[in-house]
Amino acid sequence: MNATILLVEDNPHIMNINREALTREGYRVMEAETIAEGRELFQKETPHLIILDILLPDGNGLSLCEEIRGGSGVPILFVTAKSATEEKIEGLQVGGDDYLAKPYNIKELVMRVKSLLRRANLVPEVVNKDSFAMKINSNEIAVNGVTLRLPQNEFLLLLAFTQNEDKVLSEEYLYGKVWGKPLGSDGSVIQNTISRLRKSIEGTGYEIEKVRNKGYVFLKG
Repeated sequence: MNATILLVEDNPHIMNINREALTREGYRVMEAETIAEGRELFQKETPHLIILDILLPDGNGLSLCEEIRGGSGVPILFVTAKSATEEKIEGLQVGGDDYLAKPYNIKELVMRVKSLLRRANLVPEVVNKDSFAMKINSNEIAVNGVTLRLPQNEFLLLLAFTQNEDKVLSEEYLYGKVWGKPLGSDGSVIQNTISRLRKSIEGTGYEIEKVRNKGYVFLKG
């Protein structure tokens, strides 16, 4: 079955260009021009990925992302006319998986979509680790019977750690595994993601410790 993508975009011209490009790639596209419409479509039929504008007529896309993250790990790609680093970090902090500043090349948008969908699918169905179990298809982690849904970047980060227990992993390695590209100047992004992940795995018996000038290690507390 082809992936379904929810486009939340208030600019008709951009909406048309994105829809045509994604349709040519074989994706099924749902369209929303406001947060309210996006929320309604998401609740009606959960998509495989969301392309979410930040500045929308009835509010800020960041708030919709936070709302979705309360119950779903579906990949979210932010697009916005704002290109400031602070805006990018804020989008990733609230649970976004990637960020693309307008104006962007439509080929890059398609590439980012394919990358996020590939990351969501090229993993096993379930990973068990002592007191918690990771359900890959839904980005869920069950901790002592309590189920949480993590943003995809947090989930993939945890997966990388569980596959390399007691090994020191550099920020460059982790960023490449999760975001699929070189670290560059995005050090604060992975640091913030690890900070959120630490809170998510509280009570599992595992910790993520920083090793000065080397990276991070995942080990039993």
